[in-house]
Amino acid sequence: MDIPLRNPNTIMKLSRLGSFHQSKLSFLRSFLKEFKDWEYKRDLFDLNEHGFGTAVYSFKKNNRVYSLVCFANKLNEDERSDRVIATKWDAAFTLHDGVPTKEDIERLLNEVPKQEFGRLSFKELTLSRANKSVRVFNHVVENLSNGIQPDRELLSKVGYLYRTTAVYGSGKFGLADRFRIKNREEIYGPFRLEMMLVYLVRQFTFDQVNHVAHKKNPKKAVKLDIEICKSLGIGNSTGLGMAPFIVNHPSLLNNWIYAREICLKKIRGIKKVNSKDSDLFKDCLKKSIKNITSWNTDSEYQKKKIKGLFSELNQFILYLDNDFDFNEEFPFNKIYLYLENNYDEECIEYVVSMMMEPYDDIVSPLIKKMSSEEEKYFNIPTDRTVSDLKTILEEKYSDILKIDFLKKENQLNFWFISKNKEEPRLANRFDEVGSELEQPLAIARDIKKLYEVIKSSKNNLKISEFLSQNFDLRHVVRRAFIVEKFPYSEIQDNTIGKEIIPIDMLRLKLSFFGALKFDPRSDKWLRICMFQGAPLPEQLKNYNEHWVYN
Repeated sequence: MDIPLRNPNTIMKLSRLGSFHQSKLSFLRSFLKEFKDWEYKRDLFDLNEHGFGTAVYSFKKNNRVYSLVCFANKLNEDERSDRVIATKWDAAFTLHDGVPTKEDIERLLNEVPKQEFGRLSFKELTLSRANKSVRVFNHVVENLSNGIQPDRELLSKVGYLYRTTAVYGSGKFGLADRFRIKNREEIYGPFRLEMMLVYLVRQFTFDQVNHVAHKKNPKKAVKLDIEICKSLGIGNSTGLGMAPFIVNHPSLLNNWIYAREICLKKIRGIKKVNSKDSDLFKDCLKKSIKNITSWNTDSEYQKKKIKGLFSELNQFILYLDNDFDFNEEFPFNKIYLYLENNYDEECIEYVVSMMMEPYDDIVSPLIKKMSSEEEKYFNIPTDRTVSDLKTILEEKYSDILKIDFLKKENQLNFWFISKNKEEPRLANRFDEVGSELEQPLAIARDIKKLYEVIKSSKNNLKISEFLSQNFDLRHVVRRAFIVEKFPYSEIQDNTIGKEIIPIDMLRLKLSFFGALKFDPRSDKWLRICMFQGAPLPEQLKNYNEHWVYN
């Protein structure tokens, strides 16, 4: 049975992409799997009684070592902010390539806490900072110092002791450029080093809270229970800075989505599903309900999505238990078609993620294909013709070509870069000044403009000649030839229209990171939790791969 790949015109709509959930393909999960055999150590832990000072953690295998260098600082309450314009944080971190010397640590102590205003070297790979959830951190210290464990209900509502506000890499602020490390086999998957940094920062938060509690009451203090540690992750505040990434990296986006779509196609194409695999699928599905019931947010938009997901998943589980027979041929294909006919996008994509759980043999080979050598696809084939380009636009952007950009609501917004932090922002074109500084992120509008121009151009005109007359359209001509090769490389939606919900773009990327419990604080930024439920470093060598649902 030949199961087709899903239509990009359906899957690449923002409402669908904004309904994606973590899966076995997610970067933090594949990172844990790939680094489970590495030797983990805490190499330095030099904190004072208040938890301020320096710590170093490392992963080592053969001759390769990656070291997280942590600097915890005293921070006044009026200085603490999750906004990108903040200049001070409770802690700052960098992932160092190798074993840092005493001189390295002294150099980093002077630079890492400054973050964007510091200067790193090619020895450093990633950079981050984080703030405490002060209420939770202090609650844990107080309880541990008195010999008792903290309130699990309070901890489950927040889900972390610290939240990061940025994780930088790829040459920013003097960090190592990607070309220096891109051929290392252990980090070939996307965002491996960023995932490593966040994971080790999580361990630092547990060690710090235990240390402060012990110093406060050495005779009575106890350590934070291991199961409670596992239930906590690292929070993150993410804004529009993440949104342009998925527009600016089309072949990479394609490889992420394509891996997911190939997984689904292959799973739907399994003729006979054994009981072990069907039982694991159903078990993960049922256990995952706990994640949904502990998903807290004040966002009415997200509350509605959670309520709908909870209701539909429970209906779907009843259907599986009472009305579905896994002994039928191609059972997962029948399940998928049933989902599409009966449930909303949020539930459909949730179950799609869950379908992957039994099938490591399908998922694992695809993880290595989720990176992209983007420069290979940057050149425009100038010997092609306008006729070729017109065909691509009509086949690959059919819905976008129907949008009328003369209507105000279809060009209501514009993307720009903020002056103070050089971060992407979104503004109303008709209410605010600055649209002349618009960033080239309105791909749908520019594709439509390109199409209108080529309709009046000669079909046999070479692309080289066309571009000499229409240089301003070069960026979308390039994208059209990329989407010809990579069907899932383009958002098939209007990123400047009245109906855009920017957090859909954030959530798409964060789902591939492996984030849980999206908590929108507006339509432009949200909080998430990473590694919640994950094994601790000393547990990695023998852990349950389905820990997300335990």
